[in-house]
Amino acid sequence: MKVDSLPIPAYLKEKYHSLGLVDLYPPQAECVEKGLFKDTNLLVTIPTASGKTLIAELAMHFHASRNGRSLYIVPLKALASEKFDEFGGKGLRVGISTGDFDRRDDYLGRNDIIVATSEKVDSLIRNRASWLRDISLLVVDEVHLLDDPSRGPTLEMVIAKMRARNPHMQVIALSATIGNPQPLASWLDAALITSTWRPVNLRQGIYLDGKILFEQNARVVAPVSKHDDINLLMDTVAEGGQCLFFVSSRKNAEAFAKRAAKALTCDDPGLSRYQERLKKIAGTDMGESLASCVGLGAAFHHAGLPREARTIVEEGFRKGLIKCISSTPTLAAGLNLPARRVVVRDYRRYETGEGMIPIPAREYHQMAGRAGRPRLDPYGEAVLIAKDTQEYQSLLEFYIQSPPEDVHSQIANESALTTHILSLIASEFVNSKNEIQEFLGRTFYQHQHRASRLMDAVTVRGLQFLEDAEMVVETGTRLSATEYGTLVSQLYIDPRGAESIVNGMRSARAYSDIGLLQLLCSTPDMYTLYVNNRDLHYLDRYLLEHEDALWIPLEFGEEEPYYRALKTAMLLSDWASEVPEATMCERYSVGPGDIFNLVESSNWLMHASGRLAGMFTPKYAREIREFEICMKHGVKRELLPLIRLRNIGRVRARSLFTNGITSPEELKMADHGKVATILGRGVAAQVLRQMEQKDHADDTEETPVPGQRTLSSFQG
Repeated sequence: MKVDSLPIPAYLKEKYHSLGLVDLYPPQAECVEKGLFKDTNLLVTIPTASGKTLIAELAMHFHASRNGRSLYIVPLKALASEKFDEFGGKGLRVGISTGDFDRRDDYLGRNDIIVATSEKVDSLIRNRASWLRDISLLVVDEVHLLDDPSRGPTLEMVIAKMRARNPHMQVIALSATIGNPQPLASWLDAALITSTWRPVNLRQGIYLDGKILFEQNARVVAPVSKHDDINLLMDTVAEGGQCLFFVSSRKNAEAFAKRAAKALTCDDPGLSRYQERLKKIAGTDMGESLASCVGLGAAFHHAGLPREARTIVEEGFRKGLIKCISSTPTLAAGLNLPARRVVVRDYRRYETGEGMIPIPAREYHQMAGRAGRPRLDPYGEAVLIAKDTQEYQSLLEFYIQSPPEDVHSQIANESALTTHILSLIASEFVNSKNEIQEFLGRTFYQHQHRASRLMDAVTVRGLQFLEDAEMVVETGTRLSATEYGTLVSQLYIDPRGAESIVNGMRSARAYSDIGLLQLLCSTPDMYTLYVNNRDLHYLDRYLLEHEDALWIPLEFGEEEPYYRALKTAMLLSDWASEVPEATMCERYSVGPGDIFNLVESSNWLMHASGRLAGMFTPKYAREIREFEICMKHGVKRELLPLIRLRNIGRVRARSLFTNGITSPEELKMADHGKVATILGRGVAAQVLRQMEQKDHADDTEETPVPGQRTLSSFQG
């Protein structure tokens, strides 16, 4: 099927021609035949790299040509940025939204395409963004994540809410890994397009005793090293290919990259430039190691790295200079980084309370799907590694010969359902218990379990909690959210977490920063750090020394969650106390990316607790709002007057303070030459000009200039 024959705008046809896109792939053509341009709902389950995104893009431009708007839902912020870049420059206005959860972002409605995470869309619905009623096309990328216990319930509710609000809206759901697509297609009232076709042939095999054993043949791998993984790498590179290695942990990813770098020893001026870029932003041993590896052609990639470092690695790999990346499985789910060969070296990973367990078949297929670069590779190879024939047989049956697992709804989880029931009531999607049951009857869970009464029982318990917490009241048969319940829903926090925050603030004898951090880190919305045995000594000592300042006592039987919350609170306290990043990474065994993620989560909960304090404990509201700014910028309270100035981050504010300039007034009166020496001539001129033009009290947002390293550079 020719692109020229499609009912899409001429500008898009010209753009595709300039990119060499003339014919559709067979699965894409099937989507057109089954109603892509006729407002038919579609569930598209085809392999990675088979053109799923183009299917959505064609539909989005078609809707725009009829004055429609499209909402493209992704699971990860990094993926949202990738799609935003991909959809831009093709004639339509593209917006992106992944941030604050209590804003309507009305400006987004001016765009033809809006890219957002499912959590952000849920928040927009709760905050009644009016432009959502204008959405004529909903695209759900990675729809198999309905099966994910953490993200699935929100994604399911977003789909159900959007379909209820916009009954004539077209839905296109995309995935490469669904074992049971028929029930999902039925729930979506969608035509099913399923295919095994790929633009690059995928060969799946298992490495054993020096050979990759494929279904039809075997490939001998030269033994250039005593390590199987290095042999597989060098075999790929010898043919001009690149490799992705998936391993079980960050530590293993870093260790393999170091061994791979020694084996590769690439000598390329381009690699040297990437190495220098990484050195400039390396503030930790991890960053220095990454720069050294990249200089020789290898890299590691995981969430502990700063976003900027990950971006540099991805760019170097896409350009073919970096020959291999070793990664944890998150890379397979989040980024479009294909390679000639994908090696799933570790098929087991650690799960708390269960030890090392095999990864699901779906996860293997996600990784394997990265093999084969369209237009660059004649084929792609996905390789597992077996130690003996028994393991070979097990891997063959469980992964290569098995389809991905079935997708099952996760919405019957009581905590998740309670959260979403509150949002339904607060946003007036429903006004009675009967309407709740009617709405939940439209969910994928009820579609899968028509005869089950589990949802009824969970709903009753969830409603009881909300009524007991006075977030919801029932008058006659009418349900409505209280001011408290409405605020919790708009703040996008777990109702149980909100209750614990309110109760914790009410029962606290006196305000303390560490007490507040401990409280926030004990809520279900906060990810907490793993605690091992060697941590217990310093945690117990901290507990003893700060007993009066902590808000939550240690109770018998709750040691593990207690210590995890305390360790996380200590890290956040260090950040706000201006402890150097490298020290924090070593002290808590984390990476810069981990610090950013924890600070970002705590900032949101800090903002929420400030709003809740205004309602329930006004005596703490001012101190919490101040500490929120301290956490955002990573500074002590003494720097608050300076940090409010644009272009002054934590490093520059501390430099000014150390040199005796402790307030904007003192900065205004200071010798300009001295200020230039401290800040640099360019930044000093900007800051002084700013103070002449506008009173500093209005300048509350930090906007770092290029080159200044702040935590915001780790966003991703």
